[in-house]
Amino acid sequence: MIATHAPDRAARPIWLTTLADLGLLLVGFFVFVQATQNLDKRALANGFREGFGAAPAPAAPDPMPVAAAAMLNFAPGSATLPGAPDGLVAWARAATGDPRVTLRIAGSVDGSAADVDAATGSGAVLAADRARAVAAALARARVAPGRMTIVNAPDRPGQGRRQVLVTLGFAGDPS
Repeated sequence: MIATHAPDRAARPIWLTTLADLGLLLVGFFVFVQATQNLDKRALANGFREGFGAAPAPAAPDPMPVAAAAMLNFAPGSATLPGAPDGLVAWARAATGDPRVTLRIAGSVDGSAADVDAATGSGAVLAADRARAVAAALARARVAPGRMTIVNAPDRPGQGRRQVLVTLGFAGDPS
């Protein structure tokens, strides 16, 4: 019979075990950093989608902004269009005759206490409502079906504009 001898725990100092654990954690951290340095986030997201049985996300580049038009003078606290959008519709229709052009629609508020959504008290909600109102008017006029995107406008304190900005973007060849 072969006798096995377990090492005496008292013979090893506790700091040596702690140092080994710390070393392994440090090596693991550097492996993680190196592995994610060249990580394709779109491929990772598509892998998750595939794992759950969903189709991969289409690769769509951000359109390059080319031109913009605005619908101005919304009433404070209101998302009702201030007038007929005929000029904006004509401009958007002419520009979106090219299938490579997309529309990005962003609403904004003037930042005052009166220019907020009545139900929520939020300026961001009112800005989104204004953008949706303009998008709905463009959709009713059959302008760029499927090529409109409502986006959140970045906060621009001090601008004081109650408007919706429609930006034309060149997205490149659809192929």
